[in-house]
Amino acid sequence: MSRIWVGIDSGKGHHHGLALDTDGKTLLSRRVANDEPELLKLIGDALDLADGRAVTWAIDMAGGEPALLLALLVNHGQEVLYMPGRLVNRASDGYRGEGKTDARDAYVIADQARMRRDLRPIHPGDEDTIELKLLTGRRADLVEDRTRSVNRLRGTLLGMFPALERALDVTNTGPLKLLTGYQTPASIRRTGTARLTTWLANRKVRNAKALAEAAVEAAERQHTAVPGEKTIAQLVHTLAEEVMALNEQISETDKLIEGRFRAHELADIILSVPGIGATLGAEFLAAVGGSLDVFDSPDALAAFAGVAPAPRDSGKVSGNLHRPVAYHRRLQRVFYTSALVSVRYDPNSRKFYDRKRAEGKKHIQAVLALARRRVNVIWALIRDRRCYQVTPPVSEAA
Repeated sequence: MSRIWVGIDSGKGHHHGLALDTDGKTLLSRRVANDEPELLKLIGDALDLADGRAVTWAIDMAGGEPALLLALLVNHGQEVLYMPGRLVNRASDGYRGEGKTDARDAYVIADQARMRRDLRPIHPGDEDTIELKLLTGRRADLVEDRTRSVNRLRGTLLGMFPALERALDVTNTGPLKLLTGYQTPASIRRTGTARLTTWLANRKVRNAKALAEAAVEAAERQHTAVPGEKTIAQLVHTLAEEVMALNEQISETDKLIEGRFRAHELADIILSVPGIGATLGAEFLAAVGGSLDVFDSPDALAAFAGVAPAPRDSGKVSGNLHRPVAYHRRLQRVFYTSALVSVRYDPNSRKFYDRKRAEGKKHIQAVLALARRRVNVIWALIRDRRCYQVTPPVSEAA
């Protein structure tokens, strides 16, 4: 069937759209503002150019900046393909010229969509899935912010009070509350164990006495004040409060994620799989679009998740398997992390892991093999609409 292909190079304020016919001839090339009237005009002009032919749209982002355009295309019943920016950059090397412009990128996107058959379509998804995608993305940002703040806190405290930095785990609430009130060796020594224990207990810190004793012991190891101690102490106080605030935001986001996730029809099935909780389950649904309808087989899902090795054979070299280049990072994290946890709690997973280790595989290789096996399990459970049942492995009779 004759059709035209429209490539979209997306941006914050503007997108560039370029349409090609089946022979690769440019029919339209236009820069449009990221506003509804301009985008509707682009869609209308592309449909007019098609003159009854099918129209396939291709875009380099699956959300964010082109979200309005994607919503309009979905409302108009248009087919939309996703071409990651990494593939666009690699494909650009095969086209004449060395310059980089939005029009050139849009042409590459449209032409690749015209020739390739492996680009994945973008599906709108239901409201619950879209909310899960937004919430899990927000949680990932908060976790990254917390990691940076914790690293800054450790580095700052290490420059003033290395003994206390070694004694405290600043990822926990108790040590963080301690650092909001006491930062320097002198202040901790003056307070003493008894008063510091009371101060911590009044703020509902668990194991307050043990924490106070560890802080005082660290303070006894250092009687020298480093230059700039007062300013460093203020920075430690600020960073500790920052980490605590991020912890609260992550906790609130987790509650929202769990509420949205448990309302999904597949929640009970996914939660029945050992190693998968509400957060990982929500990330799974967000990654696959709320269902497995877009995947033809478990192999397709495994390839999308990056847990199926890709062959790199050449000449006389065969059986050379490597991690695939293009895969969904968060979905891989779901399968890998859940496999890692399931080894501890699921006897069947433990038996499979031990067998792979006995075959000579390293720890990571065995966990990846288990992750690949779990793709088949989840696929079958969702297909049959049944929950996973933990059954102990059958032991041989003596």
